[in-house]
Amino acid sequence: MEAPIIARNLTKTFRGVVAVNGLDLRVERGAVYGLIGRNGAGKTTTLRLLMGLLRADHGEARLLGKDWWTTSAQMRQRVAYVAQGGRPPDWMTLEDLNRYSAHFFERWDSGLARELAGRWELPWNRPLGRLSGGHQRLAAILAALAARPDVLLLDEPAAGLDPIVRRDLLRCLVEALVRTEGCTVLLSTHLLADVERLATHVGILDHGRIVGEGTVEDWQRTMRRVQVVFPGGEVPPAIEVPGSLRSERLGPVLTAIARVSDDAQLDRLRALSGVRVNVFPLTLEELFVEWFEPRDPTGPMSGPETPGPYGFWGRSGDLAEATPDQRVGNGVHSAIAPAGREDDAAGAGPAPYVEVATPRAD
Repeated sequence: MEAPIIARNLTKTFRGVVAVNGLDLRVERGAVYGLIGRNGAGKTTTLRLLMGLLRADHGEARLLGKDWWTTSAQMRQRVAYVAQGGRPPDWMTLEDLNRYSAHFFERWDSGLARELAGRWELPWNRPLGRLSGGHQRLAAILAALAARPDVLLLDEPAAGLDPIVRRDLLRCLVEALVRTEGCTVLLSTHLLADVERLATHVGILDHGRIVGEGTVEDWQRTMRRVQVVFPGGEVPPAIEVPGSLRSERLGPVLTAIARVSDDAQLDRLRALSGVRVNVFPLTLEELFVEWFEPRDPTGPMSGPETPGPYGFWGRSGDLAEATPDQRVGNGVHSAIAPAGREDDAAGAGPAPYVEVATPRAD
């Protein structure tokens, strides 16, 4: 059976700027996939390509086995999307939103909508434009969850929420996924602690490519910072840390980010005369910072030239050749059940996402 979320060699440029560059992504049914990366890495553009809000220059993007650029309104009911900064129309109340959406989505759950409104202390009969930005964000997420989707795409869902509401949001997401058996989630966020609590898998996006992916459990269990201190004035040139993804030599100290699946793999280093080996666990946030932390370009930092553990690739490599932007604007703003692209009637019909902004490069 085909995975619910698939991208193959997906490429998109904006006026010569490469936003997504030959991206390959596969999210299996029931998985919660956290897509992380620096600003401008291509996360938002990737989600919009999957949703059919942008047309790819090359490659393909498929949700539930369909190209969302041409799929039917009936299929669109099965996918929910909350855009970054997305919110329902200001004039609507939650009661209006509930009644309106129930006409478009066969699986719309009014009971869940009311339950979430009560839990998040969202007024049921107050215009959403009078609510705080955080509460408007929650209303958008409420609309996505109440649609009971098979696939849920979330772009920075917890942006602007305080820590208590964020934690409750994650709890509600988990509960909603349990209720909707087999729901597949693609989550883009900078809040890496949230990814650790919620996601089953994680992928690191850099310059429009997935440069590393794996299960969160394996990353937490095996990813380590290894520090090797040598007795002389510098690190011997032939010495490397087994399983190293990145390494740095500074005087007598060799520091590496490495996959340590078995502590015995460091025994060879420990056996060297006068050498001290220190091993430190890494959170996902620490791994992210270590991976992307700027280094002196003239210094000795190095990365793997070939695919490494978890499918990591080196950071070097040419971007896809820039091509003129093939813009396909959606033209729909602040829509709960968007009518599709103005220039393509095939896209018309309901789809439970909240807002479509002007296309941009993440």
